[in-house]
Amino acid sequence: MRRQHVLSSAALLLCLSAASATLPAAAAQPTASSGPLRILLTNDDGYNAPGIRAEFDRLTAAGHQVTIVAPLQNQSGAGTKMMSATSVVVQHPEARVWAVDGTPGDAVAFGLSQVFADRAPDLVISGTNFGTNVAGFATHSGTVGGAIAALERGIPAIAVSTGSFSVPAPGPTLNAMRVTADFTVKLIDRLQARAKSGRLLPDGVGLNVNHPIVGADGTGTAHGVSLTFQDAQTVLTPHYTDAGDGTWKVTVSFDPLAPAKGSDVAAVNADKVSIAPMNADWNSGPADFAAATALLAGLRP
Repeated sequence: MRRQHVLSSAALLLCLSAASATLPAAAAQPTASSGPLRILLTNDDGYNAPGIRAEFDRLTAAGHQVTIVAPLQNQSGAGTKMMSATSVVVQHPEARVWAVDGTPGDAVAFGLSQVFADRAPDLVISGTNFGTNVAGFATHSGTVGGAIAALERGIPAIAVSTGSFSVPAPGPTLNAMRVTADFTVKLIDRLQARAKSGRLLPDGVGLNVNHPIVGADGTGTAHGVSLTFQDAQTVLTPHYTDAGDGTWKVTVSFDPLAPAKGSDVAAVNADKVSIAPMNADWNSGPADFAAATALLAGLRP
């Protein structure tokens, strides 16, 4: 049965604040280092998009307790935007699936304050996205924005994307999404095996994972895993043409430069999985790169 809820943004803010004050901190959750995880799964492509469903199916098959709390509609490019309306419509179309008529940040906020009101999830996963979220794409990505919303509340978070700079037909991308979901399970297994004090990731650090599309049909195995940083290039450049009637025609050019050595762009170009540590507060200082390196050393696709 489809259920629909309307919650004001003020009420959502109050609920979220109350939840963060009463729920145990993520670092104190004892189940994160062993056994099935309680996972909030979101994205920016929409709750029924193939990428999030591939992740749901694979994570569930691996034994994790997964609940989708994701946008009702496609919210690609929404970035970290959240709670800009006076109310939000939420549908509950099926068991373990909530569809929030808002951004990925809205979905995560609702999920943490309402769906997981009894206890915070062990992990928030956002994705897998249709297309890369590297370089300037990551800065404006709704997939990354969903993970940031979780990090802001102290919940370990991973953004996951599938794509390459040479844009293939949809079929190979859909196939690669399933390969990405398999890798996500391996990544979680590694984090659980090396978790310290029950926490999957260092405090305040999330991961931005970009899985390449390998092979003509997208089913190929990545050529390794690289711990990377976000390339500084913007990648996309808008161009405006005055139509003379108060409107402007907008076109966007895709202008990737030579990638920086060790960057997310360089890894994806080499058909490697890129894992870039990130934090939520936009400081100029680096994330805890050394701690993340220790967690991920030796990981293979």
